[in-house]
Amino acid sequence: MEKLQELGYEIGMLTVFHSLKEKPLFAKFLEFTEAADATKKCLAYSSMVREIYESGMGLSELVAKLVYEDENPYIKELADGRAAHADIERAAAAELEILSRFASLGSDDFAGEIAAGYIAPFEKRSTDLKDGYKKRISEISRYGYGIFSAHPMFRLSDSLVIEPIISSDKIEMNTFVGYAAERAKIIANTEALVENRPAANALLCGDAGTGKSSTVKAVANSFFDRGVRLIELRKDQLRYLPLVMGKISHNPLKFIIFIDDLSFNNNDDNFSMLKATLEGSASVRAKNAVIYATSNRRHIIKESFSDREGSDIHRNDTIQETLSLSERFGLTVLFQKPDKKLYLEIIHELADRHGITKDRAELDIEAEAFALRRGYRSARCAEQYIESLL
Repeated sequence: MEKLQELGYEIGMLTVFHSLKEKPLFAKFLEFTEAADATKKCLAYSSMVREIYESGMGLSELVAKLVYEDENPYIKELADGRAAHADIERAAAAELEILSRFASLGSDDFAGEIAAGYIAPFEKRSTDLKDGYKKRISEISRYGYGIFSAHPMFRLSDSLVIEPIISSDKIEMNTFVGYAAERAKIIANTEALVENRPAANALLCGDAGTGKSSTVKAVANSFFDRGVRLIELRKDQLRYLPLVMGKISHNPLKFIIFIDDLSFNNNDDNFSMLKATLEGSASVRAKNAVIYATSNRRHIIKESFSDREGSDIHRNDTIQETLSLSERFGLTVLFQKPDKKLYLEIIHELADRHGITKDRAELDIEAEAFALRRGYRSARCAEQYIESLL
């Protein structure tokens, strides 16, 4: 009991890693060491082990994950390229040693304190978090810290918090058929971002169902291990671009600000904010971020004939301003609906991947008929046809 109680005191004193005490795993351990009777100890222990089981990891792996994801003063200083204060440096080293001892516990260490015939088991595995943390720091531009260390994609909540998309799209580049040249441009631009070379804001425009949004998500997934994260903003959240850029501007990672299905009306206030960002306004710019937007419209602004016939004295200037927003993207990639040849190539590749052995001629006729019923050919249409066969 003395060993566990002493460890409980030390965890209670965590300062650099103070926020870990709010995690259920550590909170339940502290409840165990503070419990005055056997029943409370049993309840606290079972809750703690439940946290381990639900994580799908062992205790050592779970503690390491929580430590690496922790956003604390020490990691923030180092991530910003500054040396940590000597006191913080010593405290971090001492606390990592304490956390290593906690991560190295096994169920046998608790058995003597639990008055029950059954104790839920978990494996004891020796762990040294100091070495692992040192590696994370040396490669912080790849791993990141805080919530950005564990997830590839994020969104801005209505309460203006950047939060992870837990069930984010896991799509990979090798799942696509066709449009290789178009995707290569986005990949090359993202490569430039990662390598600290000039990277352009990009507009992926063109027909629906051609894989524009999927391309952006696949690129984010494929560059995850190289330090790229995606933050998705809705069009009505563009007014908060300065807020988002401010939150990530000093982060060692690289960010794709993703705006899906972009279009504006003439009187849309969000138009000005996006325009300022694309033009490089210092108030809304972050050097470690690019904007990737998708649109089914080449010129983004919804324009009517009445707009052209309006009473504005400088009507032509107004028209040019609305039509030129897309030109402010440094890179524009057009995804056109596939012709019959490409459409059938996509059909054949998907059929092979799914083990569909239907006669090719029959497959082609049915696929064309499927597209005709929907009014157009597209990669999405090809996928839906193949899914209908499955």
